[in-house]
Amino acid sequence: MNNSQQRGTSVRSQARRAELIATGRKLFADTSYDALSMDDIAKHAGVAKGLIYYYFDSKRGYYLAIVEDSVAELVARAGGDIDLPGAERVRRTIEGYLHYAEHHRAAYRTIVTGGVGSDAEVLAIRDVVREELVATIAEGAYGRRPLPPIARLALVGWLSGVEGATLDWIGALGAPGQPDRAEFGALLVRQLRATLEVIEEFVPECPAPPGSEEPFDPLGDLAPVTGSP
Repeated sequence: MNNSQQRGTSVRSQARRAELIATGRKLFADTSYDALSMDDIAKHAGVAKGLIYYYFDSKRGYYLAIVEDSVAELVARAGGDIDLPGAERVRRTIEGYLHYAEHHRAAYRTIVTGGVGSDAEVLAIRDVVREELVATIAEGAYGRRPLPPIARLALVGWLSGVEGATLDWIGALGAPGQPDRAEFGALLVRQLRATLEVIEEFVPECPAPPGSEEPFDPLGDLAPVTGSP
């Protein structure tokens, strides 16, 4: 097989694997892990069961690949636009995070809660997400990723609150009085502003970005988001 043929096979293989993951994301969004057998998965995917074993080794391997794919999408959406000014990047990070949670509710719940029975491997994947998001916020706020321990703890505490609030928000979307994504995002940004000010009190070398007295503009040019990125 020549190089061109090898590349073609690799591209087809990657496409097939991506198709299986996309199918799995839909299946696990509506059905619990234990309720789906490999026969069920193969039937829904329209493939032989052996093909799933070929790509993922086991049902667990398939599930973890689906979680990792969901995590990669969340991080990419939340951490994009790296060339934007710091405050705008923070705003886009929060907007991207909420956009993902709103449109991929089952995947978001799996990532944040740790998957099947608080699966240790899924929890480890979730921790990677947390570290990346904290680093993205730090880079937007301070222009650097490494943080003193107490500053990092403060941002982890804020993010933990974001996770809990977002789980509640996506569970009640459409109910009377529930905020839309723009209003909820503005609330989270205000809370972040307060966290950054507390960090500055404890760690003067991490000053909070210049603020503003305008409502919903807590990070200077960081205005509320009104649409999808």
